[in-house]
Amino acid sequence: MEDLLGADGRAAELINQAMTLIMTYAPKVVLAIITLVVGLWLINRFVGVLDNKLGKKDPTLNKFLCGLIGAILKILLFISVASMVGIATTSFIAIIGAAGLAVGLALQGSLGNFAGGVLILIFKPFKVGDTIDAQGYLGAVREITILYTIVDTFDNRRIVIPNGSLSNATLVNVSYYDTRRCDMTFGIAYGDDIDKARAVIKQLLDEDERVLPEPEPRISVGSLGDNSVNIIVRPWTKTDDLWPVYWDMHERVKKAFDREGLTIPFPQRDVHLYKNE
Repeated sequence: MEDLLGADGRAAELINQAMTLIMTYAPKVVLAIITLVVGLWLINRFVGVLDNKLGKKDPTLNKFLCGLIGAILKILLFISVASMVGIATTSFIAIIGAAGLAVGLALQGSLGNFAGGVLILIFKPFKVGDTIDAQGYLGAVREITILYTIVDTFDNRRIVIPNGSLSNATLVNVSYYDTRRCDMTFGIAYGDDIDKARAVIKQLLDEDERVLPEPEPRISVGSLGDNSVNIIVRPWTKTDDLWPVYWDMHERVKKAFDREGLTIPFPQRDVHLYKNE
């Protein structure tokens, strides 16, 4: 009988302790869960508004900055929620610091990409919308994130390039200036009239409104090749017009040379046969 009474007493004591713990921590847990849910919603809302505002003013900065701010706010929220349920924040911060060190050692490349993104935003070698030639890819910059830069090539491929590689290697910002020089070379036969060929090309350039009058286009003999006299043509155009002018001029020059009796030679060899008697 005494054993049964003792067992009942211990059970009652355990139940009382459990009820005390529930009454003590249940409100904190519920409040922490509510805080976490509401906090995440507010952070996402804030980051969304910030992304919308910055996207109109500086599309280069907004994705990087919004991602960084969102990550920092979420870390602070989790620390606050942990303190609400009774977890010592000092110990929690120490754990996060140790975990951060371990993750940092394991993800040195990612940290390098993060640092590269910061350098890109500070020194601005390019911005969203620019056309760059980097890491063997030529395309338009669509987005600069915390770790990567997204480039869309002109044949509709999406390239994701680590920021660390972009900040530590040579790249060409093709669209940095408003105007560019369109370099072309046309060959004529050695028997053709150089002045006539120059006049034909000059007329074609003058008729094309996309070719800028200043700086004045240069048309000169660039070299004497094995099979042709090579004429270099160097007009200036707006950056967006460079490739259309390049492609159109090759077709128009070929047709004009045909009309004027000018020859665009192709590689050929003279073979002499000698008969031994």
